Amino acid sequence: MSKDAYIHKLLPGSPDGPLLFVFHGTGADENQLLSLGRDLVPQATIISPRGDVSEQGAARFFRRTGEGVYDMDDLARATDKMAGFVKAHVEAAKPSAVLGLGYSNGANVLASVVFVAPLLFDASVLMHPLIPFEPEVKGSLAGRHILLTAGQRDPICPPNLTTRLEAYLRADGADVTVEWHEGGHEVRPNEIEAARRFFADAAQGA
Repeated sequence: MSKDAYIHKLLPGSPDGPLLFVFHGTGADENQLLSLGRDLVPQATIISPRGDVSEQGAARFFRRTGEGVYDMDDLARATDKMAGFVKAHVEAAKPSAVLGLGYSNGANVLASVVFVAPLLFDASVLMHPLIPFEPEVKGSLAGRHILLTAGQRDPICPPNLTTRLEAYLRADGADVTVEWHEGGHEVRPNEIEAARRFFADAAQGA
């Protein structure tokens, strides 16, 4: 798969430093998480792809037929394409660590890539993911670090599904941390601070 499979932005970081892939939410684009990524991992080279699906003009990474109802065939397509895109950049850069950060729809595609290619990312932050199905992990997530962040009143990503995803990930061997806030689907400061600590620990362990 080509490094240019997606329209994307790349912010150079320290030579031989980590690669941080950031994945935007529905209706945003490759600019949404660039500054957050730079803030969280200042030394990283940041790669931010734009979703290649349009939902009434809103960019997404895969199709859905309703709120929380995924087109599973298109999710499989998007997952395979994204895994290839990430691998192409990793092979070219040979980074010290491979990190992922996704919000909402971006968290969903990142999670799906983690399921099919569990060794690709050393550490992943999934902000408000919604995985309404039982993931089939191709291998083991042992040694992989994952941070889930969620709102206790999130109408889009119900807390019980976050808890279920945590259980699935732990069952497959992942080292999982969960950060909650009392609100909904928005990202709050405690999530950002949790991600900052999480990536700092992951970078030291690389």
